Amino acid sequence: MTPDILLHIAIVLGAILISMTLHEAMHAFVSYWLGDTTAKEEGRLTLNPIKHIDPFLTIILPVMLALVGAPIFGGAKPVPFRPDRVKGGDWGAALVALGGPLTNLFIAFIAFGAGVLLGLITPAGFAATIPGLIVMTMVTVNLGFFVFNMLPIPPLDGSRVLYALAPEFVRKGMRFIEQFGIIFVFAFVLLASAALGTYLGTVIQFFIDVFTTIFRL
Repeated sequence: MTPDILLHIAIVLGAILISMTLHEAMHAFVSYWLGDTTAKEEGRLTLNPIKHIDPFLTIILPVMLALVGAPIFGGAKPVPFRPDRVKGGDWGAALVALGGPLTNLFIAFIAFGAGVLLGLITPAGFAATIPGLIVMTMVTVNLGFFVFNMLPIPPLDGSRVLYALAPEFVRKGMRFIEQFGIIFVFAFVLLASAALGTYLGTVIQFFIDVFTTIFRL
């Protein structure tokens, strides 16, 4: 591999570790705040990335996507929590689920704002420098994680929000799918990779356009 590719991989991995650690930690903190101690008991109420990493979703998949120039997305080991222990019932569980993706959206917004203030993002786009690449990666990686994890597919975070709104027959189907856990997500990513990439790219660009409008570029 060339030095440029190695640098790109290093920046992507750094952005992923920061982003997914905060994503999963926020799930744990919100569930703890709402009365469930499961995450704390299992050592997930922490900012230690080693506790949250899933080898495929956190490292292999995002790096492969980065190497082929596709929108970067991924995940981590789900934070365990007991919906029956969380205050607010289904809506409390939905809030726990939203904690992670909304954290990624917030990080993307802050990174974009910092890039504007530092002159690394201008009306012409991201600066073609190492700091500009770092900012761009933080923005796009976090938006990718936000958009991907908000898909209403069990066991992704968006499914928990849908669960709070859905009628019982839909919930029954979601519970059935959730039994297969991450295997279902793997199959979905493989079978719908082209459509998923287009969807992610479109929504990521939408948020970048929103950020651009907010910061008046």
